[in-house]
Amino acid sequence: MTHLTLSVPATTPRLNFDRVSYASRGQTLLGPLSLNLEGHRRTLIMGPNGAGKSLLMRLAHGLLQPTSGRLVWEGAAPRQAMVFQRPVLLRRSALANLEYALAVQRVPRRQRRERAREALARFGLEALARRPARVLSGGEQQRLALARAWLLSPEVLFLDEPTSALDPAAIRAVEAAIGDFHRQGVRIVMTSHDLHQARRLADEVILLHHGRLVEQSPAATFFDAPVTAEGHAFVHGELLD
Repeated sequence: MTHLTLSVPATTPRLNFDRVSYASRGQTLLGPLSLNLEGHRRTLIMGPNGAGKSLLMRLAHGLLQPTSGRLVWEGAAPRQAMVFQRPVLLRRSALANLEYALAVQRVPRRQRRERAREALARFGLEALARRPARVLSGGEQQRLALARAWLLSPEVLFLDEPTSALDPAAIRAVEAAIGDFHRQGVRIVMTSHDLHQARRLADEVILLHHGRLVEQSPAATFFDAPVTAEGHAFVHGELLD
């Protein structure tokens, strides 16, 4: 995989959560919580199953609207992309999936093929250009989703459990791509249940439990000296109450 080249701003946008809650059918699933996502960091959102990790991600990306509270970007809203645990791919070739993404962005038709092929090459998928996207392996599908995200030139990249159920080689490839995005100036916000992965990638950790914010700490602090009892239990593999 070749290195990425993205056009990103010198400053990273800041997203403020102000007493944000999300409820469904009368049940509060997340919040109220207040936090900031700022700086050129790799933020890992962690917590047990049902903690609200994916909800927080979808609210941040604007796929869901909070039931109460406000999410506010300081300044102009940044270019964003999101990669899901199970990528949503069209019933067409890997190359055509990327060409479609460019068409949605109104990129002139004559430019789409070249740019799509460049993206495939950057993510080590050039040989699979004509293969149906939905028959690719899990790791190949995630790299295709990352290639599609790269075409959006994001300033902020959201990733929801992007390596879940992948084999070790595929995990390494996806993590390498995430690292390349970050080195090119892209703000990373990612959910994961894997403590080892978080140790490898995170600059900052957000820990959720029962839909509430338990801890937001620099990664070194979270893993070496968590400031909450729940954080200590989570780091040591214990069940949270």
